[in-house]
Amino acid sequence: MSGHRTYIPSTADRLTRSAMAAAGNLPASVIRLVAGAPKKVDGQTLDTHFQAGLKVIALRAEAEYEELPVPEARETVERSAFTAAGTEIDLAVVTDIVLPLAGDDPARADLPARVYSAVATDEPQPTLIYFHGGGWTLGSIDSHDSTCRFLAREGGLKVISVDYRLAPEFTFPTPVEDCVAAFRYVRDYAATLGVDPARIAVGGDSAGGNLATVVCQVTRDAGETMPDFQLLFVPATDMSKRTRSYEIFREGFFLTKANMDWYEKNYIRSEDDRLDPRASPLLTPDLTGLPPAYVATGGFDPLRDEGEAYARKMSDAGVPVSMRRHPTLVHPFVNAVGASPVARAALLEAVGALRMGLAY
Repeated sequence: MSGHRTYIPSTADRLTRSAMAAAGNLPASVIRLVAGAPKKVDGQTLDTHFQAGLKVIALRAEAEYEELPVPEARETVERSAFTAAGTEIDLAVVTDIVLPLAGDDPARADLPARVYSAVATDEPQPTLIYFHGGGWTLGSIDSHDSTCRFLAREGGLKVISVDYRLAPEFTFPTPVEDCVAAFRYVRDYAATLGVDPARIAVGGDSAGGNLATVVCQVTRDAGETMPDFQLLFVPATDMSKRTRSYEIFREGFFLTKANMDWYEKNYIRSEDDRLDPRASPLLTPDLTGLPPAYVATGGFDPLRDEGEAYARKMSDAGVPVSMRRHPTLVHPFVNAVGASPVARAALLEAVGALRMGLAY
């Protein structure tokens, strides 16, 4: 079974979280005193709260992720997520479960997951299966706890966050297979899990957005019942080349080009893997018949261009798509609900799209 990693915050972490939560409720004019002169790139101006937050993170960071041993990098990303999470959102249901996926296959594993709901009910609920980001190497259901709580409360739906196995211990395509198996289990055992079988979405951010897209492609190609909707935040979609946004946002905006190079080195086994649509879903020749999608990108994000290219390619193939660039935000803004009112507004917009997509 994939081991669930529980992060224990220090007193300094808690103080930083409280300070960032308080700052997240202050007007931008006040935060500007900390953030400094506005940063403008590619015709966009960085959100003031994010600019100040990046300063705080830089002051506390000992090294970039790729400069650390993997266990230390994982702890660092958990700390960063904790400090930006804001005041914890209380929900009626927050329950850790295990998805029994291993069976008799030694390549498979039972996976930890966390179930969120704003209401305790036996009635089937619309459900979002969420795959966390972190470059297929970092992140957990803990690092994305605040994101899932927010989505469950504001969306009025059930969220099931999946702790899929990570690289470099488990390279491509293991995380893909874990996420496909998790979706199939929730779909096939919807009644047991209190899930409305006609309203199941998949979603995620960054690497998790990549995995959500691939779940849709794999189930489509297998002729199975697909997810009913895709909620894709800042998704990675193409490992075969680097876009213009990689160059203009290569460093200084949280996710760096060096980070992505390291993530891919951990995850990808060979150059052939980079061309595999299960790793680079943008390279799939035919995207017809995929579920409707909402794709949100950040203006100051190396992954911006490939995420938008995937949205356009789906739309060109006749898939109903809403694409939204948040021009002032960085990667991955979904984890900063406690530190930025603009991030909260971006997630609220996504919730509205999810409600329409699942028709509830």
